[in-house]
Amino acid sequence: MASVSLTGVSVSFPIYDASNTSLKKRLLPTLTGGRIGAADAHVPVVEALEDITITMEHGDRVGLVGHNGAGKTTLLRVLAGIYEPASGQVQISGRAVPLFDIGLGMDAEATGYENIYLRGLFLGISRKEIKKRIDDIASFTELGDFLHLPIRTYSTGMRMRLAFAISTSVEPDILLLDEGIGAGDAAFVEKANQRIQSFASRAGIIVLASHSEDLIRRICRTAILMERGRILDVGEVEPILERYRERLAQ
Repeated sequence: MASVSLTGVSVSFPIYDASNTSLKKRLLPTLTGGRIGAADAHVPVVEALEDITITMEHGDRVGLVGHNGAGKTTLLRVLAGIYEPASGQVQISGRAVPLFDIGLGMDAEATGYENIYLRGLFLGISRKEIKKRIDDIASFTELGDFLHLPIRTYSTGMRMRLAFAISTSVEPDILLLDEGIGAGDAAFVEKANQRIQSFASRAGIIVLASHSEDLIRRICRTAILMERGRILDVGEVEPILERYRERLAQ
């Protein structure tokens, strides 16, 4: 059974090429991201996440809400195992599939078909599994003969289609989504959203970071309000969205 447990998790990024004093003078008055601290007297540090404690169980559909720089994407990357916490504990049961950072595990010089194998292997899918699903993946992308071409010839939307089709070709235990689906034309976006929503009636956990209130409402049952790398509130979707709007209006 899929489960996620984060206890006191913090993530910080030291900035080695900036003056601590000058950086604070420039950023503190208008800071919208994480808190600025200092690793020592000379190295400023951005506290991207601070003391995050959350638990998610099998069947949860969780929306991450907050302005740009609130820590939503950083939290997703911790769940995906991309970022190592500076402190705290992360316990994850099940395979987490991130649907962001679409370039990871893909080779610009390789064809679309070759990248189906490359990204599939990167996500932990076996060659045998990929071979069984390759026709379905190719059909879902709607890329046709472009799959025989190097993906350096693709637009960003075409790459997203390919990455999305691969990542959703098998049901993940934990699906991690960032900012909805920017996968091309309106018809494909709707098709992709329908595929995501089909996960909501199946096993596993979905964690979605998005500014789209409609998407959060359609997919999520619980929402987490984040600000400056911290969790401000957790609860049902509508009250959390209302509090978020109130904070934006301040």
